[in-house]
Amino acid sequence: MGEIHYARVPAAEWKREIQKMRAGGITIIATYCFWIHHEPAEGQWDWSGNKNLRQFLQVCKEEDMPVVLRIGPFCHGEVYQGGIPAWIVEKALSDPQNYKLRSTAPGFLAATRRLYEHLFAQAKGLLWKDGGPVVGIQIENECSGPWSYLMALRETAVSIGFDVPFMTRTGWPKLNGPEEFGKLLPLYGDYADGFWDRSLNDMPGDYPKAFTMKEQRINANIATETFSKKELTEGGSNSKVNGRRALTYPYLTCELGGGMMPSYHRRINISGNEAAPLAICKLGSGSNLLGYYMYHGGTNPYCTDHTMAETQDSKVTNYNDMPYMTYDFQAPLGEMGQPNLNAFHQTRLLHQFLADWGDMLSQMDVDSISEHYARRGCFEFYNDYVRLINEGGRAYVRPVDMPWGGHSITANAQPFCKTDNTLYFIPIKGMEPKIWIDGNEVIGSKGKGPRVNSSFHLPHPSQTKDMEVTLLSEDEAIRSFKIDNKIYVAKKAGNIIYKDGDKIVEEEWKTQKKLSSRKIKRVKEAGEPRIVPMGAQKAAAMPTDEDFENAAVWHLNIKGLPAGADKFLRIDYTGDCARIYADGKLVMDNFWNGKPMLVRMSDLEKKTVELRILPLSKDAPIYLQKEQKEIRDSSPSPLLQLDGISLLLCRHHNKTNKSMQKKRTKRKD
Repeated sequence: MGEIHYARVPAAEWKREIQKMRAGGITIIATYCFWIHHEPAEGQWDWSGNKNLRQFLQVCKEEDMPVVLRIGPFCHGEVYQGGIPAWIVEKALSDPQNYKLRSTAPGFLAATRRLYEHLFAQAKGLLWKDGGPVVGIQIENECSGPWSYLMALRETAVSIGFDVPFMTRTGWPKLNGPEEFGKLLPLYGDYADGFWDRSLNDMPGDYPKAFTMKEQRINANIATETFSKKELTEGGSNSKVNGRRALTYPYLTCELGGGMMPSYHRRINISGNEAAPLAICKLGSGSNLLGYYMYHGGTNPYCTDHTMAETQDSKVTNYNDMPYMTYDFQAPLGEMGQPNLNAFHQTRLLHQFLADWGDMLSQMDVDSISEHYARRGCFEFYNDYVRLINEGGRAYVRPVDMPWGGHSITANAQPFCKTDNTLYFIPIKGMEPKIWIDGNEVIGSKGKGPRVNSSFHLPHPSQTKDMEVTLLSEDEAIRSFKIDNKIYVAKKAGNIIYKDGDKIVEEEWKTQKKLSSRKIKRVKEAGEPRIVPMGAQKAAAMPTDEDFENAAVWHLNIKGLPAGADKFLRIDYTGDCARIYADGKLVMDNFWNGKPMLVRMSDLEKKTVELRILPLSKDAPIYLQKEQKEIRDSSPSPLLQLDGISLLLCRHHNKTNKSMQKKRTKRKD
């Protein structure tokens, strides 16, 4: 399951981005329905453009993609006031008895009911029972209770018509009192790092523990779940299956860190190597659903009244200062739909394994488990990678006595996929690739063929066509996509191959050229770097609009540059923060963490474009990772430099109907 927020992605791109998510192995979409996006003023509803939930659900139906709606009323999602509109907050402040937020206060429940009614009107006829995509809803989010409040929301949703297969909540907030078993399915999560942490150090607290196998489902980095033994077991605490306690809640996740946002005070730089190890640890620990937050980044809707992002100064969710516009999240698919190559492809290879062997894995118990190792049935899971601490570590799955076609397969290689009579494997870093069939080494130092790019054939016991075991090279694996039981190979590593109707499309991202100095004119030098104050929540406070009057300013001449939805500017800079304005309107912003800022050319066309960058002082109380900290500390003056602006293109090519098998045969010939 992968999170994408329809209101943060242009409607014209929904279909393509869902198709790309499927290419990455996503089989369920989760999406927040932010109340503040749809009812900014009381009684004034907006379902237009990117906020057209019904159209989004119809696209999901056309693409045969199930959906879990996260309907609030509180969502968080780093949105202003957690998605609760300002008019509701004002009522709660003036009349707390009737409008106390996230409570059974009658005014608040009545307003929430109206929200649910409007959401249901958007989803009516598109629930799973109607042949639609909506398979579940999440009630509230990050809520500690009381349980009566959550049940009031559930009853409201059901009475309105949200009759769906399952209803969920995030399972990790510690509840304020007992709950009734079986009413809301808890879903869990884990993150490699957190922008909300107040520490200015690498990997503080328990973040390293996210990269370990563990029997409990929670991690103290986000919160703690509390269930009694009776609540967790079938028939009470004495119930056991195969000698182990029988958990009646399936182990599902909805917030497994697909990336992480930088906040102003904590500039996390995600490499993308974190997502697959996190997922492998969850699978080894017994999870049967990998749910990523986020899987696809986005951009906040523009609002003239206030930022649509979380801030320290707001009345609700005032814990962190976030960028006004960007919500890239360094996710497997970024804000513009660009693949973050490590996260996208590493998880994609794992997801393809789950697509082809998940029916077996879901029936397998965790037979043994330790910090780095777990075994479920015939699959071994291993991870010793830890972000920033042991980035040379490995994360992998390997089969031991895995049944296939009347044979037993063991491999020092990771299963990738299977097509008809062929099994494909990929190498494991630092391990000599070997494959044994019925105890006989058939690929490896003693087996037939080289250690990679090799195949072994054996007769099928009941069919005329031979069975084949194939070990791909790492490059072939990254370039290979399974679609309709065929393997398609991308022209280069990093490209995405996806299905669009009857067409097979290959997407390529390419930096075309740097803008010449004639198109970039510096019109104002920066003033002295600001003294960064501490905000209301005791974290470094982000700059205000007035602070940006002290920024360095460039005018960008984009005349003559290619226009269109698939063209972007890539801005490489160092400094504190950057903003792009088009005709005076803010269209993109960025907290510097070592990565470039992207902006859509479609937001800039035929407009006066201005870039502003604020300098960063050496004593600013913010967290930077080692590489960025070294850049700042080695600068002889406050850090501020525009390193270059490039044109970034996204191209789409129709592919011919050639599978990998045909390509491999041609190469042999």
